[in-house]
Amino acid sequence: MSGKTTTGTELPGMTASPGEKKGPTGRPARVFDEPAPLDQHGPARIIALCNQKGGVGKTTTTISLGASLAEYGRRVLAVDFDPQGALSAGLGIESHDVTTIYDLLLGREKDPKAAIQQTSVPGFDIIPANIDLSAAEVHLINEVAREQILARVLRPVLGDYDVILVDCQPSLGLLTVNALTAAHGVLIPLECEYFALRGVALLVETIEKVQDRLNPAIQLDGIIATMYDPRTLHSREVLERVVDAFGDRVFETVIGRTVKFPDASVSGTPITSYAPEHPAAKAYRQLARELIDRGAVA
Repeated sequence: MSGKTTTGTELPGMTASPGEKKGPTGRPARVFDEPAPLDQHGPARIIALCNQKGGVGKTTTTISLGASLAEYGRRVLAVDFDPQGALSAGLGIESHDVTTIYDLLLGREKDPKAAIQQTSVPGFDIIPANIDLSAAEVHLINEVAREQILARVLRPVLGDYDVILVDCQPSLGLLTVNALTAAHGVLIPLECEYFALRGVALLVETIEKVQDRLNPAIQLDGIIATMYDPRTLHSREVLERVVDAFGDRVFETVIGRTVKFPDASVSGTPITSYAPEHPAAKAYRQLARELIDRGAVA
């Protein structure tokens, strides 16, 4: 990997050798190099952001990571796959009286390009969703190969993007299984809180079942620790337990807790645009560089 080890003082709750700085995950803190520009674009790698627990930072991560990747010259498509439509709202996209992912799933619209809207970030597009998507599972339950419908919907636009981020709803129902069946990789945003930790084993088990029965190519790209507060023992202990259980599959980049995220959501812009110099914006750029460094994104 191209990341560089830095020196300095350790964070609270972590041990370090003299003169060696440790990141929140307990590993030597590294700065990942800015990625080289791409000579060409596509085909896209589909990544599902998934966690059956709500409020762990899936949508915030989809928005901020997508915007950061676009800043580095990657063409990004975000798919709002949650009936609450938080991803659409967080990017300032009107999701009513427009073509949505629901229309594509049901075949009311055959061309996915008809649903794609541009965001305020160049190179970052979205397929929106609204409350209509809540009826999708009922309509799709009797469809042939119902778990593969999203993969079929996205196939025509794979060549137009470098990465497609699917923001899943907080459940392990048919929509989430569709996302996992379409995906090449999975990112699990995990709030540094005990109840969020409890559900990770069940989610990993679901991913393994999808891998065994529906999508042999899928892999866990990693776990992203979110809402981390180094001042609390609880937050540090949860992160330590996650690292103990999953090792290097936990990203070195950790996303801290800040009120800037809801402020950015209200403004309808990613935090990388709303407060570009804020530590949270810098953390998501670091996460984008780490993702590229790991080979999960070209």
